[in-house]
Amino acid sequence: MLVCPVTKGPLILDRARNELVSRSARLAYPIRDGIPVMLEEEARKLSPEEWEALANP
Repeated sequence: MLVCPVTKGPLILDRARNELVSRSARLAYPIRDGIPVMLEEEARKLSPEEWEALANP
């Protein structure tokens, strides 16, 4: 089971963007060629709007 490398919290699969999202870290880790890239420096920061949408589904 994969967890966020920063917070050790759960991840949410965003199929539309091909990313694993950490709500607690506010980061989205890319999935390239079917392999999650779990490096903080490769992660995309979630915008406040994206984070709100995930926090309040």
